[in-house]
Amino acid sequence: MTDWDYPSPFQFEITVQASDIDGMGHTNNACYVVWCEQTAWAHSESLGLSVLDYQQLDRGVAINKAQYDYYLPTFENDQLIASTWLTSCDGKLRLERRFQFVNARTEQIVLRGHWQLICVALSTGKATRFPQEFIDIYGGAVVAKSVT
Repeated sequence: MTDWDYPSPFQFEITVQASDIDGMGHTNNACYVVWCEQTAWAHSESLGLSVLDYQQLDRGVAINKAQYDYYLPTFENDQLIASTWLTSCDGKLRLERRFQFVNARTEQIVLRGHWQLICVALSTGKATRFPQEFIDIYGGAVVAKSVT
């Protein structure tokens, strides 16, 4: 269907609601930030790491840097396919996640996003090394090769 930036995306479906529309008549950019978070959590849970796991491990990944490139507007009732990949894991502290949102009807890319994440101890908020579970699960899910 779509030329994805990376192979085998995790996909999450979104329908733009009336409450997502801003004063300019299209989806408010802040909605995409929320949808990226929802997509990332759905992907993490599909891999086997949930908020409960984070709490039990006293570890989580927090966004250190986020970039969003908006290409086309979306409107009420548009169906979006939010796709994500883990594209890098250093096995110590850092993880990268990419996003690509596509309008399901037109198959046009509406957004690309990139997060740089770091592992933090939930109890202190300080950066700390990945637990083995993160290395195994997130590291094992990394897709490093772009589709050509």
